[in-house]
Amino acid sequence: MNMMLTNVTEHIREIGLRKSLGARPADITLQFLCESIALCLIGGVVGIVLGYAGAWGLTAAVGTLYPTLEGLAPVVSPALVLVVFGICAGIGVVFGWYPARRAARLSPADTLRYQ
Repeated sequence: MNMMLTNVTEHIREIGLRKSLGARPADITLQFLCESIALCLIGGVVGIVLGYAGAWGLTAAVGTLYPTLEGLAPVVSPALVLVVFGICAGIGVVFGWYPARRAARLSPADTLRYQ
């Protein structure tokens, strides 16, 4: 949420320009919500890839330390990946909603004067 609040502050002049050109509050909200969800989904992809690579590294290390456990292999369920993406999207919505609504409620005149 802190990152999205900072992002709203960085794009305050853009928000003012879009609002002065006729963008509705729903358009501004949607813009920042989509950005928040995209950031969370990218984080989810990176987390899944690093987790899978870490699991393979851990099984390789265990296989060398304990030769009787050499046949272990990590298993990633597609259903689990979908659940993780759902959770990431939910986090994006929950923590992106307040900054998005805050951006949508800004006055165009105040935002264009912002330095």
